[in-house]
Amino acid sequence: MPDINVIIILITIITGGILSGLFFVFSNTIMKSLYTIEPEVGIKAMQQINSTIINPLFMIMFMGTPLLSLYLVIVAWTGTFGTAGYWLIPGGLIHLLGSFLVTIVGNVPLNNTLAVVNPLSLKGNRVWLEYKQKWVPLNHVRTVASVLSTMCFAIALLTVRG
Repeated sequence: MPDINVIIILITIITGGILSGLFFVFSNTIMKSLYTIEPEVGIKAMQQINSTIINPLFMIMFMGTPLLSLYLVIVAWTGTFGTAGYWLIPGGLIHLLGSFLVTIVGNVPLNNTLAVVNPLSLKGNRVWLEYKQKWVPLNHVRTVASVLSTMCFAIALLTVRG
C-alpha cells in the first residue's frame, strides 16, 4: 500500500479523535453546565459558542474528516487496503452517517433556530427547552459514532502496519 494512504488513515484518526473529544466534552460538561443556569444565560452562551466554533481550523477538521472517511471507504472498497478495508469501510460509514449526517440534519438546524431567538423572550424559553430535549441526545449519537469510527480507523492502521 502506498505510504500516502497510511498518512491519510493517520490524519483521519487524529481529526476523528479531536471531534470525538469535542463532542464528548459538550455532552459531559458544557451542556450540563448550561442547563443548570438561567435559560437566557444558557441561550446567550450557546449562541456565542455556535458562532465562535465556525472558524477555519474547526471547519477543516469538521469537513475534512468526512471527506477523508469517504476516500478511505472508496479506496478500501477497491481492495487496495486488503483486510484493513474490513475496518476502514465501517469506520468511514459510521463517521459519515453517525457523526457528519447527524450534525448536518439534527444539530445544525437546532443551532440555527437557537441563533435567531431572543434569549429574554417566551419563545426563547420554548426554543431552549426543545433544544435541551433534542440537541444532547443527537450529540451523544455523534460522540459514540466518532469514537467508534476512530477506533475502526485505528484498528485498520494496526492491520496495515502489523
